[in-house]
Amino acid sequence: MKNKQPKLDQIAAEIANNNVCPDLAKTAKHLVFGEGNPDATVVFIGEAPGKKEDETGRPFVGASGKFLEEMLEGIGMQRQDVYITSILKYRPPNNRDPRPAEKTEFWPYLLAQLEVIKPKLVVTLGRHSGKWKVLPLYHPAAALYNGSMRQTIIKDFARIRALI
Repeated sequence: MKNKQPKLDQIAAEIANNNVCPDLAKTAKHLVFGEGNPDATVVFIGEAPGKKEDETGRPFVGASGKFLEEMLEGIGMQRQDVYITSILKYRPPNNRDPRPAEKTEFWPYLLAQLEVIKPKLVVTLGRHSGKWKVLPLYHPAAALYNGSMRQTIIKDFARIRALI
């Protein structure tokens, strides 16, 4: 497929047009659809946008995002090589966990993103990021809250290169 970005933009527009999760949309500042290389071989899927993501409209831009970028560099990749998104496209109030009904509402849009991008590998980050037959990893925030997790996360992350 030549240019995938217009198709991704269309999916993002459909979220607003179809009034997906209106209660979340009301409390969020921005839709955080996803960003990166539409031709990426690897897509990272988080749970939901956090505070910084909601403020900027960009996924993984806070401390977790910085650690994610460090880990990418560690395997010879950069943020612009991959595509990063979340199941929920709006931040839940007070950063609460995504609710099952919210994940269900956003699921078709996530699948549509993946159908356009057609990655070789989907990496889920966190407890609520999905149950694919893929490579689930600890969320980068785990290393921020528990320093002993850092090496485990980096070692697991290194498996990405081998899988693609």
